[in-house]
Amino acid sequence: MISRRSLLTTAVAAAIVPYAKGRAASQKVNSQDLALLDLLTWGASPSVIRNFLTLGRKQWLRGQFSPLAQVPLPPDVQKQIDGLTISQRSAVDLARNFEEQGRAIKGIADPAARAEAKKFYQTEMTDMARQAATASILRALYAPDQLRERMTWFWFNHFNIYQGKGIIRVLVGDYEQNAIRRHALGHFRDLLMATLRHPAMMRFLDNADNKAGHVNENYAREIMELHTMGVGSGYTQQDVEQLARILSGAGIDIRPDNPRLKPELQPLLVRDGAFLFNPARHDFSDKIFLGKTIKGSGFPEIELAVDMLCVHPATARHIARRIALYFVSDNPPESLVARMTRRFTESKGHIASVLDVMVSSPEFVASLGTRFKDPVRYVYSAVRMAYDDKLIINTAPIQGWLSRLSEGLYNRLTPDGYPLDSSAWSSSGQMMARFDIAQKIGAGAAALFRRPDEKGAGEAVLPLLQNGAYFDVRRATLSRQTRAALDEATSPQEWNTLFLSSPEFMS
Repeated sequence: MISRRSLLTTAVAAAIVPYAKGRAASQKVNSQDLALLDLLTWGASPSVIRNFLTLGRKQWLRGQFSPLAQVPLPPDVQKQIDGLTISQRSAVDLARNFEEQGRAIKGIADPAARAEAKKFYQTEMTDMARQAATASILRALYAPDQLRERMTWFWFNHFNIYQGKGIIRVLVGDYEQNAIRRHALGHFRDLLMATLRHPAMMRFLDNADNKAGHVNENYAREIMELHTMGVGSGYTQQDVEQLARILSGAGIDIRPDNPRLKPELQPLLVRDGAFLFNPARHDFSDKIFLGKTIKGSGFPEIELAVDMLCVHPATARHIARRIALYFVSDNPPESLVARMTRRFTESKGHIASVLDVMVSSPEFVASLGTRFKDPVRYVYSAVRMAYDDKLIINTAPIQGWLSRLSEGLYNRLTPDGYPLDSSAWSSSGQMMARFDIAQKIGAGAAALFRRPDEKGAGEAVLPLLQNGAYFDVRRATLSRQTRAALDEATSPQEWNTLFLSSPEFMS
């Protein structure tokens, strides 16, 4: 079990901001700051509130916008992540191993034995994605750098890949950790290039099949439509075709050896793990992209095209609006989007700077407490509030809850990612499912504290949600109807369920 002292020590000492001045322990967070914490984190747990009061609002925000490159997790959480196979072996090594297994299975003559081997192979591949989800959930629940975790989910959804496509199950954890999380608060160009240079993206959007003479436009189209400029921003089908030719030759190669190339092409090869730019597959003719001629030169063409997309005014607006949509409202104020767009351009796409403008705005302050929670935010915030000082050792129930609510990790089939607008998550069926999940969490969710390989029901850990934070601040934010319903609860379990399914907790 993680002690409250351990979590607080990690959050403060890691630091996000080690030089902050302490606050009096008796100080209480106000309702506006509580709403801020609820929105910028995966839920204002008691430890987050204490950390906020210790650092103060200004220093806490500074630490969230500019965290250290590596902010330590609580030791017991890190130990659990370190024990995963995906943490002990590189993604490339695992992918090669599975590729070899796949080839070996094809050589099995006996149909029954081959079918059994295929079943085991698929189960093992799926387990790699489940391990990635475990690591992602543990970081979301326990990491001190909560804004980075919120933005990691946002950017994964923005640059979405589906784990069920081929070898992606083995690569998805590395994609999230090294392509997304590492750049979640940095410069947009670095983030875009990291996703482009990751084999999971190359496989998902079929650029691995894009070569001179046989152009595949899938990735080029999604880069412009979803990742950068956005629909209706002025680019043409010809721009998509030209970008596809620019991207030709960029793909994936799991094999350890480089391909054989003519001597004049060897210096043009680019390799980064399983990502491979193969000049023998590239279209070296000149292209006209967004009105500019790009000379055929190989991988530098890709870098130039990315530069052009990242500084395009349409990209600045598209990204600014998507961030505002995620945090503020289904129809973010144009005045706010305009200021965020301007900061994106002035800062050369520095994500944390754009977030700073948003959080400092009156429009953002006015929206606090009104943004309806999507399923991931709802489940994470409920679990964080209920089990802030407990170590969850089995994330399978959480993965199941998210899938039941139709927002399972890595399960969005299409590249557009899950919807950000609240109307997608407010149906009667969704609310009924949330009530059932609230019952499970409120009653102790024994399965969270039982190892996946252990038998038996496990021991429920009844959360105390009627705590100091509730009486200090949260009760005053509830409507008269909600308070009356809570006052009529006949057991702690029922009280927890009613609170976690209340309209106020949904926002």
